[in-house]
Amino acid sequence: MKTFVVVLHILVSLTVMFSIFMQPAKVQGLSSAISGGAETFFGKNKARTYEAKLQRLTVISMILFVITSMALIYLGNK
Repeated sequence: MKTFVVVLHILVSLTVMFSIFMQPAKVQGLSSAISGGAETFFGKNKARTYEAKLQRLTVISMILFVITSMALIYLGNK
């Protein structure tokens, strides 16, 4: 059981790293703020974009990372 959780933990941690590194930078330069190039927060298809899917993948994988970390602590103390 512990081996399965360790392998799952490694896969989840790789997924976390992948999803974080694939997200685009949120920093915009001063020129885009002056020219009015800011995007609206309440976009019509915000949930269908690539960035939204990566953000959802990041959140889910971080929750799984915490759960597998706690499971490894519990299995390690047995």
